Amino acid sequence: MTGVTELGYMRLGVSSLARWKEYATEILGFELAEEGEPRRCYLRMDSWHHRYILEEDGSDDLNALGLRVAGPEEFAEMHRRLVEAGVLHEIGSRALARDRHVLELMTLEDPNGNPIELFHGPHVQYGKPFHPGRRMYGGFATGTAGMGHCLIRNFGLDATYKFYRLLGMRGGIQYQSPRPDGSINEFMFFDCNDRQHTLGFGIGEKKRINHVMMEAKSFDDLAFTYNLVKARQIPIGIDLGRHANDHLYSFYFANPSGWMCEYAWGSRPALAQSEYYDGDVYGHDHQDAVIDEQWDVRASALRAAE
Repeated sequence: MTGVTELGYMRLGVSSLARWKEYATEILGFELAEEGEPRRCYLRMDSWHHRYILEEDGSDDLNALGLRVAGPEEFAEMHRRLVEAGVLHEIGSRALARDRHVLELMTLEDPNGNPIELFHGPHVQYGKPFHPGRRMYGGFATGTAGMGHCLIRNFGLDATYKFYRLLGMRGGIQYQSPRPDGSINEFMFFDCNDRQHTLGFGIGEKKRINHVMMEAKSFDDLAFTYNLVKARQIPIGIDLGRHANDHLYSFYFANPSGWMCEYAWGSRPALAQSEYYDGDVYGHDHQDAVIDEQWDVRASALRAAE
């Protein structure tokens, strides 16, 4: 079935472009790309023109997920499928496509109010090799697996499952974690390529986005970033550990917009069959002074870091 092939880019609304530029280059290792646009810049992770668009609008939240389809035929098929399913969407103008550095796109929302831009034909600059903002040992794992994964807002797993299956993604429950009161918290994940999951749902409702994951090619980059975050006294919300589903070794830390970035290494590919887990392999201890039970960064932790 024709469907989404990767998470290609993200648009993020921020309060302080200056703070994000410093954080993205000096902590994450992204390359800053500016084209003279007021209150806007781009971040690179590889040969793509951008993987992130930062827009200084004060929202400190997700402005859009850029989900890729293979080409014009698949784009037309996706449009037909959304029409038949009664899903509201709009084909973007040529000017909007140029603004996003893609050939075509359409805009819509998922059942949780998360904004999506379905596109094909990204602007790729092989003549402009990726140049990290600070030293790196191996760069980022992107390629056919896309830019990484993110956990976004969810109001109902049944509607979420139906919608993303319509987009051609494959998913289901992967974690069933017990709460202190004896109830079960379920987490749903979707894949669309070799990456074990591209989108996750189950927690975080204060903002549209809970966290975004970037995967380093080298363990040294994960260790270097961990030491850098500690040296800069950036609040760490979830300490080093290994996930059961994707086997990523990672940690989570606050960003200037009040949600989290997950820096990771060592994923396994998506499985052909489903599994579920009741916890991680080891580690990933939650720092309660930094995050609450919904994995939202506490305002007090951010104030302490400023």
